[in-house]
Amino acid sequence: MQFAVGFKSDGRLGHVLIDGDDALVAALKLKAQCPTAVIMYVRPRNRRGDSRHPPLSALLPN
Repeated sequence: MQFAVGFKSDGRLGHVLIDGDDALVAALKLKAQCPTAVIMYVRPRNRRGDSRHPPLSALLPN
């Protein structure tokens, strides 16, 4: 299942799509990739809404 995780990092807002068993796992995966991020929300992926507002993956460090 995919979840949209909204976050704030370095004063910028963004969201990413993350695979996870539940919302907590998705949030923890984001925190592992970007420890300074503040999680704003976690929700199941919404195809229509997420396609209108694509995730800003550029905010996450590689």
